Amino acid sequence: MLRMVVDTNVLVSAMLAPAGEPRSVLRLCLNGEVVPLVGNALFSEYETVFARSSLFANCLIDRCERKQLVDAFLACCEWIAISFLWRPNLADEADNHPVELAVAGNADWIVTANIRHLRSGEMQFPGLRIGPAGQFMKEWRKTWPS
Repeated sequence: MLRMVVDTNVLVSAMLAPAGEPRSVLRLCLNGEVVPLVGNALFSEYETVFARSSLFANCLIDRCERKQLVDAFLACCEWIAISFLWRPNLADEADNHPVELAVAGNADWIVTANIRHLRSGEMQFPGLRIGPAGQFMKEWRKTWPS
């Protein structure tokens, strides 16, 4: 089964734009069609970002419903303990953790809107795809049509 890291910006977009491709990525995770990975750093980032009420001022679902959705997403995730830090030396140190999680969890994809930063590291991992939700879903539909 395909393994992926779902960046925080994708989950936020899934909640703010109900008709977008980030919502389709979230749906695949919740339906058990892909295996999302999570580790300490990404879990902390999810907690911090989803606690920001101002970020979700225009969201169609309330705080309680957002918490339930995040909890359901996390229940689908495989927890990955990172015991070796790869440090791909990205321009923003805070961007290293999704790559480390993907490498530690043998992920096929990192789905993110932060492509430019995540692809700019000194270390490259040829088997790891990094792209936005739209690109992922386009490839998913070609490979696994419903």
